[in-house]
Amino acid sequence: MSHESLNIDPSHKSRVEEFGGEIRPLNPIGAEVRGIDLGAENPPPREVLDALELEMARAGFLVFKNDREIDAEDFLRASCWWGGRDLHSTHGVHPETPNGNPHIFRLSNDRRHGIPDVGPQWHNDGSFLPATFSHSGYHIIRPAEHGGGTHFAHQGMAYAALPEDLKERWGRLSSVNSASGVVHPLVHEHPLSGQKSIWLHLGMTGAIIEKLPGDEGFRLLEADEMRQICRTYNEILNAGFENGYATAFEYEKNDCVFIDNLAIAHRAAPEAHMPVEKQGLRIMHRSTVRGTHALAPGFGLPQHVRIDADNPFGQGVWQGGGIGFRWDDAIPMRN
Repeated sequence: MSHESLNIDPSHKSRVEEFGGEIRPLNPIGAEVRGIDLGAENPPPREVLDALELEMARAGFLVFKNDREIDAEDFLRASCWWGGRDLHSTHGVHPETPNGNPHIFRLSNDRRHGIPDVGPQWHNDGSFLPATFSHSGYHIIRPAEHGGGTHFAHQGMAYAALPEDLKERWGRLSSVNSASGVVHPLVHEHPLSGQKSIWLHLGMTGAIIEKLPGDEGFRLLEADEMRQICRTYNEILNAGFENGYATAFEYEKNDCVFIDNLAIAHRAAPEAHMPVEKQGLRIMHRSTVRGTHALAPGFGLPQHVRIDADNPFGQGVWQGGGIGFRWDDAIPMRN
C-alpha cells in the first residue's frame, strides 16, 4: 500500500464536505478533520460517520481539530460514533478523572494528575478480549510543552512490507494473551478495508502457537524464537518511520484523535513518560469502544486457552500473568 493510496476517497470527501466539514490526508498516514463539532447536540448523519469510519480504516486514524473546547462528555459521545458504538472500559479510574467517570482513562507523566508509564511498547488496546476494542480515542487535555505524543504504525502497510517468507510463516502463527489466554492470529484481514494486517501485543503475550505445514499439527515457539518474532515485529513497525507507514504524532491542545484499533498499532512516545520538570505536564483522556469482530485464530484453534494452567504442549514458552514473556529485559514494559 503506497502513500498515494491513502488519498481520501472522493465520495467520502464529498459526504464530509456536504455536511460542512473538511478531511485531508496527513503525511504519511492518518487524516485531519475540521468543521465537525464533536460537542454538537446532534451527531453527523450516519452516512457521514460511515465515510469517516471507512477513511479511518484506510488511513489508520483521524485527528479532529476543534474550534472550541471539548469537554469529557463530548469526547465520550463522539467515541461512540465508531465501531460497536458503545464504550467498553476495563481500566482503573484516577482520582483526578472528571466526575470519576469510569469510561475515561486519564494518563499523565505526573501520577498526581493521571496514571503514568502506560503503553511504552507497540500494542493494540484490548488484546485480552476476543473482540478487541474496535476503536480508541485520545483527547489531549494538556500537551507537554516540550513534546510527548503517540507513535502510530499502520499494520496493513507493515504486512505489505514483510518479505514473502515471513508472510507465509506469520500467517501460521497465533499469539496467546498472557492475562486472559485469548488467542489471536498474528495476521488477520481487516473487516472494513480488507487489508491483511499483522497483530501482536509486545507487552502482553505469553505464548505463540505455530501451525506446522501440512498435517503435522501445532507446536509452541521456544524462547529464542519468541524473542526473534517480537524483535522482528518491533523492527518492522519501527521501519515505518523511514518507509512511510508510521508517524510520531504530536498533539495540540484540544485535539481528539480516534484510531481504528484493528488497523493501527500504537505506543507512547518516550518523551510522554519523561518527568514534568523536563517535558512539562502532559494529561490525556483515553476512551475505548466495544469491538464488533472477534479476531479468531484459524486452523481450528480455540479462541481461548488456559494460559494459567500447565503447558499443554509439554515444551515451548507458556507464560501467563502480568506482562507475559519478556522478549527484551532492557526495555520498559507496562501496557
